[in-house]
Amino acid sequence: MSHTPTPPLDDDSADARRRAFLKGAALAVGSSLVLPAAGASADPRQLTDAEKATRLASNTYPIRDLFTRHPDPTATPAQVSAAAAMKRKYREITMLDFPQFTIDTFPGVRKMDLWSALFGDVTDPAMYRATTREHGEGQWLEFDPSTMASKRWLDTFASRLVTTGVACHHVSNNAPRNISHLDPALRREGIAIAKVWLDACATLGAKSMRVNTGGPDIAPSATNATGFPRNDEVVKYLRNAIESFKEMADYGGKRDVKVTIENHWGISADPMNMRIIFDEVNHPYCEASPDFGNWEHEYMLHHGLEALMPYTHTTVHAKYWSRWDNLDVQRCVRILNHGGFKGAIALEYEAGPWDGVEGALRLMKDVLAAL
Repeated sequence: MSHTPTPPLDDDSADARRRAFLKGAALAVGSSLVLPAAGASADPRQLTDAEKATRLASNTYPIRDLFTRHPDPTATPAQVSAAAAMKRKYREITMLDFPQFTIDTFPGVRKMDLWSALFGDVTDPAMYRATTREHGEGQWLEFDPSTMASKRWLDTFASRLVTTGVACHHVSNNAPRNISHLDPALRREGIAIAKVWLDACATLGAKSMRVNTGGPDIAPSATNATGFPRNDEVVKYLRNAIESFKEMADYGGKRDVKVTIENHWGISADPMNMRIIFDEVNHPYCEASPDFGNWEHEYMLHHGLEALMPYTHTTVHAKYWSRWDNLDVQRCVRILNHGGFKGAIALEYEAGPWDGVEGALRLMKDVLAAL
């Protein structure tokens, strides 16, 4: 399918045409999938693996070592060596190659979950800006969707999605930082970056984009200075997060991209804090995108997911992670089923006995078995 080049993103009418084009292409992909025969049971337990695969999304994070990217200043020599071995075993790719890689590697999967750190063409410095990492681990070059070079790259990627029939479903974004920070200037900067990325997600037809809550790596704990535990410090971060996510959800609604919170570090590591934010924001474009394994202790592995189900509609991360002995992927999928989840399940293998490709395929097998 050919794709006529479109004007830059600052042309609202052109942006609307592009998004309509991508949505039409996504509908065309859906119409080509195998569906149950007329009169067949609509019970999802009767679906074939091919039909279930339409619920899945490939994920760039587990195979990040295959991507051409800027060097990671925190990488150890062992990690650098492992990345080189992955490229030799499979092949080196860029984000523009990932739609076809998805088709070739994950049978029947036509949705993608894309990590923000892998966007752009690393040979073009006009697409990047120097930034400090979330946890202060030095500086690296990060894709800036606002530049003209980046907008041209996004248009090229959008064309690739159409020609391959693979959709950008979700962007797992680490670029917007300090969303709950107590420094107003840093928080405003994080919101501004999120809005620029929401524009980029709209260009690609993404359904949702993760934004981290920011703030301290470990949420403040209660103290007992007055004879009964109080946690006034965490309230400050929650208040800022609520205000920030309200603004981002309003903007996401205009771009038709949901803003999601994943159970990462800081205040979002506790599902109760996440529920508070969602209830207070109370916006259809702000919801959860829980990860099966990103919890602080073993009792959260399944109970935390259950607690977030009322707020989870578009995206989740299925995960295998060797840091847990009792992470039951199939039990997690059954929790999704019981909660009525109909969105996409991204295959985010973290670490264990397999490489990133093998681990994602193992996850795919376990998820399909439980759907």
